[in-house]
Amino acid sequence: MPVVGAYMVPHPPMIIPEVGRGSEKKITPTIRAYRQVADEIAEKRPETIVIISPHATMYADYFHISPGSSAKGSFRDFGAPDVQFRETYDEALTDVIAARALLEEFPAGCAGERERKLDHGTMVPLYFIRQVYKEGKIIRVGLSGLPLYMHYELGLRIADAIEETGRRAVIVASGDLSHKLKDDGPYGFAPEGPVYDSRIMDVCARAAFGELFSFEESFCEKAAECGHRSFVIMAGALDGLSVKAEQLSHQDVTGVGYGICTFDPGTPDEKRHFLEAYFGEEARKTAEMKEKSDAYVRLAAKTIEQYVRFHAVPDVTADLPEEMRKTKAGVFVSIHAHGKLRGCIGTTGPTASCVAEEIIQNAVSAATRDPRFDPIEADELKYLQISVDVLGKPEVIPSAEALDVKKYGVIVSSGLKRGLLLPDLDGVDTVQQQISIAMQKGGIRRGEPLVLERFEVVRHV
Repeated sequence: MPVVGAYMVPHPPMIIPEVGRGSEKKITPTIRAYRQVADEIAEKRPETIVIISPHATMYADYFHISPGSSAKGSFRDFGAPDVQFRETYDEALTDVIAARALLEEFPAGCAGERERKLDHGTMVPLYFIRQVYKEGKIIRVGLSGLPLYMHYELGLRIADAIEETGRRAVIVASGDLSHKLKDDGPYGFAPEGPVYDSRIMDVCARAAFGELFSFEESFCEKAAECGHRSFVIMAGALDGLSVKAEQLSHQDVTGVGYGICTFDPGTPDEKRHFLEAYFGEEARKTAEMKEKSDAYVRLAAKTIEQYVRFHAVPDVTADLPEEMRKTKAGVFVSIHAHGKLRGCIGTTGPTASCVAEEIIQNAVSAATRDPRFDPIEADELKYLQISVDVLGKPEVIPSAEALDVKKYGVIVSSGLKRGLLLPDLDGVDTVQQQISIAMQKGGIRRGEPLVLERFEVVRHV
């Protein structure tokens, strides 16, 4: 039996009367909508409630599913120790999800921290559900730092496991929206905040789940959203099905967005295989960019493809532009895939006979030797977006006032320690951010004496 219902809900502790002590009345429409969700779940009488929580155990490169037979928790940390929960886990369904992930070499399962304490992202939904429905075991699923498409893939695997076990299950995607909606809110204001809330509520109200992939990571970070990846996992569990969506509420009175939508899955719908459509669109965009790229990027792309497929590299040929064959410079090759960095290696000054050779050696290193990532594999090649930065000569500057994050890269040195950051990077908006990240890359601690250098680049895409 497939998923019988799915729900997008927030998790502000203050919505619990024993925690809010009257302040919860500010979000009465949200409370009313939450009760409607609980009533709908009770009517469906699920055997299993799968709760996806941003506050469960989270790893950068792994989806953690809480192991064991049970867990308990309370709102003690929020001043309400008497509001308590003791939940039984659906071990059989958890085992099927973990076994499928292991068989398919997908990074999900029960390894890692054996946390027995329920988090508030799990308990807030349960507070409302357990008032009207005491039955049903739970599964608690955490998020990861992996790309959005892998969160969607996890949802697919959860749905397959539910189908295999014959469980009657609902999916509860727990997550607040933007935390940056008001100047006087607890987290302040960012212009991206209201935009995020408007976009995500529109997408979910239409069940237009394919559009969830279009939310760029830097945009989501600036909006300080909480639940986007929860919603993507939920969407994956409904892949290939018609869905009747209803927006029940959206509030931003506290400076944090709270949205509630319900999703009633129906019959199979071939037009709603959004992951397949996403991969097709990504491959199309990459091919289009490749067609428009210049000789610098084409050489980097050719190098990466030849090395990944055949462990060989191209020669520097006479048909390359003269400036690539006759000049020397430091070069950085950056590789992105699915909106995330996939590799970046470079040289601050020339180490090869010419720029073309510099590109070749750094393209190989970016694809296969960046210590932050596994080597790129052949099935990834059609999704890679590549850029090449040719560095100008660095110059020592007296202070950070001589920097401009859009125009100049920075090199921060302290003794033998040295960190570099390129200019005009997505998500790096201030000089202080730029310097701080370069210091982290160089292992330089705050308070150590610094030497700052700046450099310009010519970026090829």
